[in-house]
Amino acid sequence: MNISVISHKISDPHETIAVPYIDTLLHERRSVRAFTNTDVSISQVRAILGAASRAPSGGNMQPWHVWIADRPAIARIEHAILSTGVSPHRAKWDDYRYYPKRFFGAYDVRRKALGRALYGHLGIERHDVPAMRAQFEQNFRFFGAPVGLLVTIDRRLEKGSWLDMGMFLQNICLAAQGRGLATCVQAAFAPYHKVIRPIANLPDDQVLVCGISLGCEDRAHATNALRTERADMREWVSMIRSDRTHVSPPQKETQINPSRTSDR
Repeated sequence: MNISVISHKISDPHETIAVPYIDTLLHERRSVRAFTNTDVSISQVRAILGAASRAPSGGNMQPWHVWIADRPAIARIEHAILSTGVSPHRAKWDDYRYYPKRFFGAYDVRRKALGRALYGHLGIERHDVPAMRAQFEQNFRFFGAPVGLLVTIDRRLEKGSWLDMGMFLQNICLAAQGRGLATCVQAAFAPYHKVIRPIANLPDDQVLVCGISLGCEDRAHATNALRTERADMREWVSMIRSDRTHVSPPQKETQINPSRTSDR
């Protein structure tokens, strides 16, 4: 699907002409982990980032900075990370932590289900650690994408600005999707920020939040056959009734089919 412009300006809040387009983008966006060699022009990248910058932010501070890596820069980043000899599960998250130290409840169920589904599509057995590591290391080459984005935030800012950053990242994904391009948001780069900094000239006051792979999806690759859904709304929506009684959803462990779990 390729939607660059919706020419009809919506002035009546009851009009719904844009809803099918927006909902389609939201449903089609997913994490793509294999890309073709098709180039993405710098003008396309700038158009995507320009559209994404319309994300809301507290006080209009716009707390994001993006560093664009082409293929040679991607190769340097990959080489620098792999040369550390530090495997992903031993990498130190010394700038910020993406995940909790211990997973629990439904969050752990969903995470494990995703792993089983992803590696299952690739034919990687549960105990084949070398194969799983090799697949994970594809992160560091941006899964073969022609463009890699490194996204940073000023470390002096507070959690509210990180929320703003999340909305900006989502906008990048949707703006790319609307142009027929695919993305994958990757926190995997964050614990290797020390070797990435000199390559990208990242200032010390910037925290490397994540990378984003950007390019054309390789539809023939097994990893991209993964399709996922989200948890039932009853698990995460609560109604506040007019009698002021807060109604919480039933407390139970989430059971998720591995083929229907979130891949971001």
